[in-house]
Amino acid sequence: MPWIYLAIAGLFEVAWAVGLKYTEGFTRLVPSLLVGAAMIASMGLLGLAVRHLPIGTAYAVWTGIGTLGAAVFGMLVLGEPAGALRLGCIGLIAAGIVGLKLLHA
Repeated sequence: MPWIYLAIAGLFEVAWAVGLKYTEGFTRLVPSLLVGAAMIASMGLLGLAVRHLPIGTAYAVWTGIGTLGAAVFGMLVLGEPAGALRLGCIGLIAAGIVGLKLLHA
């Protein structure tokens, strides 16, 4: 169950990180409230996950999911560059997440 909490926490991290773009510096109420709710959910679920997982592993996986999700969203939705080097670096982050999970299994 802690890995499920961690995965969902990572998805909420993607949501708030991407949502920051739409708050326009926290000047738009609804996007700002949604970002705040996603932050609380993300941190709360991370807190549940670290009850049973090492903090270093959980934090690295959590931030990795957020990094991957925000980068992929940026490329697919916002038209950010998707060059080979950038995709390779994203692949390395994904490999690190998988490696941490496998080492803790």
